Amino acid sequence: MPTLANKVAIVTGASTGIGYAAAKLFAREGAAVVVAARRQKELDDLVDLINTEGGKALALVGDVGEEAFAKALVDKAVSHFGALDIAFNNAAILGAMGPVPEMSLTDWNQVIANNLTSAFLGAKYQLPAMAARKGGSLIFTSTFVGYTAGMPGMPGMAAYAASKAGLIGLTQVLASEHGPQNIRVNALLPGGTDTPAGREFASTPEAVAFVHNLHALKRMATPDEIAQSALYLASDASSFTTGSAMLVDGGVSINRV
Repeated sequence: MPTLANKVAIVTGASTGIGYAAAKLFAREGAAVVVAARRQKELDDLVDLINTEGGKALALVGDVGEEAFAKALVDKAVSHFGALDIAFNNAAILGAMGPVPEMSLTDWNQVIANNLTSAFLGAKYQLPAMAARKGGSLIFTSTFVGYTAGMPGMPGMAAYAASKAGLIGLTQVLASEHGPQNIRVNALLPGGTDTPAGREFASTPEAVAFVHNLHALKRMATPDEIAQSALYLASDASSFTTGSAMLVDGGVSINRV
């Protein structure tokens, strides 16, 4: 039987990168998926691919930082597929990069809204739907940046690091509060991953080499590798895992260069 048979999942940031890989994998493992992002064509192409492969998917375009959209995603999952079991809150932005003394409040707020406030809004509507199902798995994509490393040599990530570190605190509180409802809440902390956002950060051969060298494995992850770890947290294989900051970082947290 597929790992996620008879489950219903939401995946945000699904038009590319880790979210795209996770949505395909969840569907292949039996879940009906509601995929979300800002770009219509990319989501439509993903839904077509999933449906062609025999899966079940539908798309909703919008901004995860808007409360109405967070509610609409849950409403769509419940009305179309009957329930909500899994939410992979993966959407994020790098945002404007630069030293804090030169950062505008607008740029700071944009990153916090997209990466942290959006997670609060998602959880606000996802948790009651999971409680109605008598359990579920809530997953946030955090990062090693600001948790085990501050990216020395490549400054300017204060807002991004703060937003992603905040997700870990949110994870721990929600896991504690909703454990009695059989809802597990975990943060996934990828290392450097070969995604469009990752290539935006490491945009030169020198920067790519620097990021590779940070990792014990001396490379970046593929989106499919990170999706496999998201699948573990989504599935019953992680039935006793909650409140964790799960490093999937290629050894960047233990490597010293």
